[in-house]
Amino acid sequence: MTDAIVIGSGPNGLVAATYLARAGLSVTVLEANREPGGAVRSRELTRPGFVHDLGAAFFPFANASPALRGLDLEAVGLEWCRGDLESAHPALDGTCASLTRDLYALETCFAGDGAAWRKAATWASSVKTKLLDLLLAPPVPMGAAWRFGVGNLLRLAEVGLSSGRGYSERRFASEAARRVLPGLALHTDVGPDDDCGAAVGFMLAALASIDGFAVPRGGTSAITRALIARLNEAGGEVVTGERVESIIVRRGRAHGVRTGRGEREARIVVADVAAPRLFLELVPESELPSSVIGSMRRFRHGFGTFKVDWALDGAVPWSHPDCARAAVVHAGENNDDLTRFVRQVRAGDLPDRPYLVLGQQSLLDPTRAPEGKHTLWCYSRVPSHRPWSKERESFADAIEARIEGLAPGFRGRILARHISAPPDLEATNENLIGGDLGGGSAQIEQQLIFRPTFPYFRYRTPIEGLYLGSSYAHPGAGAHGMCGYNAALAALDDRVMRR
Repeated sequence: MTDAIVIGSGPNGLVAATYLARAGLSVTVLEANREPGGAVRSRELTRPGFVHDLGAAFFPFANASPALRGLDLEAVGLEWCRGDLESAHPALDGTCASLTRDLYALETCFAGDGAAWRKAATWASSVKTKLLDLLLAPPVPMGAAWRFGVGNLLRLAEVGLSSGRGYSERRFASEAARRVLPGLALHTDVGPDDDCGAAVGFMLAALASIDGFAVPRGGTSAITRALIARLNEAGGEVVTGERVESIIVRRGRAHGVRTGRGEREARIVVADVAAPRLFLELVPESELPSSVIGSMRRFRHGFGTFKVDWALDGAVPWSHPDCARAAVVHAGENNDDLTRFVRQVRAGDLPDRPYLVLGQQSLLDPTRAPEGKHTLWCYSRVPSHRPWSKERESFADAIEARIEGLAPGFRGRILARHISAPPDLEATNENLIGGDLGGGSAQIEQQLIFRPTFPYFRYRTPIEGLYLGSSYAHPGAGAHGMCGYNAALAALDDRVMRR
């Protein structure tokens, strides 16, 4: 019998497995795909020599996550690359506000509001460790809240209780600066006018200003290789090509899993899988409270994702010079434009002016493309369910037209492109249901003690010995490994208590 089985080899699964193995447990990670890594993988999608990230691409939590920091992945070969600017936010009117780790350079690159953002970013930097302890720890962390302090809590509450538009309009004078935080929030399904929506954009902007949007040299598969190296070093193993079909439950306790190859017994099971799949497919319905079944049937997923990767015969010819130096470019005109975009997606329509997140990994890491060539990584948020077989090419054309407006001549540099519509992303990684990158909606009513469902919000499930360690648990998406880390700590705590 194995002490622990981890289902899924994404970052959360590998982090959970490594910390369990370091505690002296025998650990096996089971991965349905032939290749480990989940959404943290890279591949030559377009042409030989052009390395594209299949899912996650930029890692603001590279130095910020306690889970990753504790593994010292750099010591097993992981190398981070960073750019001059972290995030550029251009518009067709020629304006652009950009974020940088050099807070004094904000005076020239943050559209006249550099002093206002420097004040906020300096505060975030001064409380970084305590702030992340508060936000990344299992909810509700009273000890971390006490250490954070009343004054800091009040300052954070101003952000957390604001919409992205409301916070930005209070803090910034220019329209260019006002679109930055709401634009960053659209990495999830949070729109500019959503209640309590400012926190997502604020944290991403703060992390960009403190640690930057780093990329791993050689592609995101380098992160997976480093995590597996640490797991193997601790005595754990990864088995690929073995799909878990159900959880073995006897008298209310997990006793292992069933796969296509038979039964595997274990005392602990950590699931790096989508919460609806865990509770509606893997666990027998008779073993769960009806409230859990009902909440999972009503579970809200985030927006779908439409992704395009290009091989380019040169760098993107951006009109604004900041974009040519930025790790990530966010394309959205203003908050009204972003609000219109969100409304179209929520109505089930394809956006006619798609908001874009564009990654320029090869600017930071020249190993991603042949000499003189470049890659470009891009996604937009879309409805999950559309007739994609008919619309995928036309929507990719619309995305290219959007980029062309900001970078005249872009289309002339395209050598090849690869399209991933929501069904393609889900086929690549089962956790990305409907192309949802975030492990469910990031709206406030599905966060903290409601993620994934109350009262099972601290990684434990109604089944003793079964833990949820995917991005469907708090604190959600971000390739920070904290969901798996927190689940592993919960499992180890329970193990001690049973002795």
